[in-house]
Amino acid sequence: MSNGYIIAHDIGTTGNKATLYKTDGTLVNSTLHKYKTFYPKAGWAEQNPSDWWEAVCETTKILLEQSRVKREEISAVSFSGQMLGCLLVDREGTPLGNSIIWADMRAADQARRFENEIGMKNVYEITGHRISSSYSGAKIKWVKENEPERFKKAYKILQAKDYLVYKLTGIFATDYSDACGTNCFDLINKVWSRDILNTWKIEPELFPDLYASTDVVGAVTAKAAAETGLLQGTPVVIGGGDGVCAAAGVGVMDEGEAFNYIGSSSWIATASNKPIFDPEMKTYTWVHLDSTKYSPNGTMQCGGGSMQWITELLYQNSNKSYELMNSEAEQSPPTSKGLIYLPYLMGERSPRWNPDARGAFAGLSITHTRGDIARSVMEGVAYNLKIVLDTFQKEGAPIDRMWVLGGGAKSTLWRQILADIYGLDVYVPNYLDEATSMGAAMAGAVGVGVVDNFKEAKKWVKRVGIHHPQPDIQEQYQEFFSVFNETYEQLKPVYQKLKVFN
Repeated sequence: MSNGYIIAHDIGTTGNKATLYKTDGTLVNSTLHKYKTFYPKAGWAEQNPSDWWEAVCETTKILLEQSRVKREEISAVSFSGQMLGCLLVDREGTPLGNSIIWADMRAADQARRFENEIGMKNVYEITGHRISSSYSGAKIKWVKENEPERFKKAYKILQAKDYLVYKLTGIFATDYSDACGTNCFDLINKVWSRDILNTWKIEPELFPDLYASTDVVGAVTAKAAAETGLLQGTPVVIGGGDGVCAAAGVGVMDEGEAFNYIGSSSWIATASNKPIFDPEMKTYTWVHLDSTKYSPNGTMQCGGGSMQWITELLYQNSNKSYELMNSEAEQSPPTSKGLIYLPYLMGERSPRWNPDARGAFAGLSITHTRGDIARSVMEGVAYNLKIVLDTFQKEGAPIDRMWVLGGGAKSTLWRQILADIYGLDVYVPNYLDEATSMGAAMAGAVGVGVVDNFKEAKKWVKRVGIHHPQPDIQEQYQEFFSVFNETYEQLKPVYQKLKVFN
């Protein structure tokens, strides 16, 4: 078999983005197959796993046909996937209903009772994560308590990519990074935590076997080959969760490196040789795609989402709203004439962990323009992420440069604001939107040996731009940063009072 190409499937929330790479990291082609999310009740979010499989089958065929690549030339198939899900399947791998996905919050009561039984700090010290209804463990418990007949039929509980690996290979498996998203995984020892599962009263056998993200867990079966167009026997590498795939895909594999993703939600993640356990539990830690390392992370709820909101609110009548918004924001001076934006439109995860927090502008005057407001939104998101950055620095993960990814990173102004607020060089990669699929492709290439290791795979990432912090502006932002934090602290009791009116 030729060692020419890797197919990477990125199983996202809105669809599967399938990408074809050469084994030197060259992007050959990509295609997107969308699917629906179902919202049966308020706070619920589900997807049909058959839609995921259809997406994989269709996009695989399209990649092969459009690129005129022979199926014999595919060295491996690998995956990145949405995390924190709950899909129950029987012994034959048949789904027992829809998958509960990451955005589903129905298990708040289960998470609350679990915290009362075992304690937030205990779980954080075992898993590297806080207890939350977002994680799979609480969702599993919800199914057990509310749909006992369905639960009794369950043989395994899978994540999105794990189900697709099963469909390709007939093997039940998960990787360390997705296991981290269950609230049931021992981060240090890389095993399912007996203490946590005993408290949940969940049998460990319900979880699939654990693998490193680069492990070849099986090969494409005859049935899967017929449905996808792949060659029977093609190696399948399990890959990882979307966050750690993005880290690898932008070359963040060694200490000192970090990346900032600015999508609807936004996060900062770094690489470390050991987990970071923050005393205030502001951040959390995944096992890296390179399973010898870890990926500490802090995710805010509404980063790029804040920018989308203000653009739609103030620039909706413009044909080129995003370009106009950036142009007007660029005319506003640093600190936006003393205007503070708190980016908590959807409550907050890291670093505040306050679901009651809400967005706010402080310092508005009659002289402020919509350009000032737009710039203050960029700055407010950056201030909030700086708290995450400072937490990593404080806990022994020095960071000397920051890569940027995602739709928000297309703004030259916002990238410069990030550099000035962080006080770091901000690097721009050649593929702003492909890091997640590239990370999955790296795992595939390393897994089948066409690339020796992640150090070699890191050469796939090319830097096409850099923003240096401007010392005078950095100083202004540092002074204003303390006002940003003080504003939030002053509003905390107000948020509690506002709950009554939500």
